[in-house]
Amino acid sequence: MRAALSVIIPTLNAAEGLPATLASLFEGLEAGLIRELIITDGGSTDATRVIAAEAGALFVEGAPSRGGQLRRGAALAQGTWFLILHADTELPPGWVGAVRDHMAHQDDAAAFRLAFDARGVMPVLVAGWANLRTYLFDLPYGDQGLLVSQALLDSVGGYPDQPLMEDVALALRLWGHIRLLPLTVRTSAARYRADGWFRRGAQNHLRLLRYLLGAKPADLARHYRR
Repeated sequence: MRAALSVIIPTLNAAEGLPATLASLFEGLEAGLIRELIITDGGSTDATRVIAAEAGALFVEGAPSRGGQLRRGAALAQGTWFLILHADTELPPGWVGAVRDHMAHQDDAAAFRLAFDARGVMPVLVAGWANLRTYLFDLPYGDQGLLVSQALLDSVGGYPDQPLMEDVALALRLWGHIRLLPLTVRTSAARYRADGWFRRGAQNHLRLLRYLLGAKPADLARHYRR
């Protein structure tokens, strides 16, 4: 039986966090689960391409829109299941067993529980809200990873080609068909450290509210990158 899982990672100047993310995939390679690794890049000017080449990844380039990048990556993927990861999110030990079990017994998509590479009360609270939001509302963000079958992704039209909130847009399309896996990924807290935990959290909630009320992703993206 051929390996069933295609790992798809969108990147844009991701050289700092990408090596640790790739290292966390080794377990899947050793277990024969991963069929291919696809790095879908938005025009990096750092060492992202070199790192991808050293990892043996298929490297595809295009416009810097994360939704569009993921759409291009999914179009190339040959696996029956896709694991979508951010370039600064690390999988936990034992992830292969959880993913294999889900693939064998579920048709729904799945996301991991979230934790940050930071200590303190605020990282725990922010991650706790993300996990509760996923459990109650089927609304994971991209930094939690997404495990989804090719058939299910195709049935909802795939990733929307938009520069921001592509994870929310897809989650809304998958509403009622997302489960929370029993393992926890660790993602970078760099933006929270830079902006402040409270300020960053408030901005994220406001951005989500604006999007749900109809704000255009391009407008939100311009504000996000200031």
